[in-house]
Amino acid sequence: MHPLRFLAAVALCGAALSAPAAEDTQVTLQNKLAQCQGCHGIPGWKTAYPEVYHVPKLGGQKAAYIVNALKEYQAGRRDFGTMHAMASDLSDQDIKKLAAYFSGESSPAPAPAHDAPAQEQDAAARQSRPAAVPLRSRAAVARGE
Repeated sequence: MHPLRFLAAVALCGAALSAPAAEDTQVTLQNKLAQCQGCHGIPGWKTAYPEVYHVPKLGGQKAAYIVNALKEYQAGRRDFGTMHAMASDLSDQDIKKLAAYFSGESSPAPAPAHDAPAQEQDAAARQSRPAAVPLRSRAAVARGE
């Protein structure tokens, strides 16, 4: 095969594959909720960076408190690097939706299911909110429980 044809074929394949990949990298509200739940949804969870402390529970907090806290992390008025990094990527709309969710004022829309049968989509829509579901510890997950 001529080298120029080969390069053209590679470029076309790359262009064809990049369109779906860009679509899949969008971070949804469900992804952001999962990020929050990774620390704040585990009962009794403690973290060791930058120091050992008990991670506060978000479920049931007042929406205004969560909004204010996230905006203070964004602005650097609350000094915690991990939360500053997490809050920096949130829009005002994201903050309002997350606060409403954790305060119990609203439920997020179910994540769009790609190629999932309608029954699975309906089941996902009926699932209870993650804040109300007891989560397994990371050790339990590692053990396969």
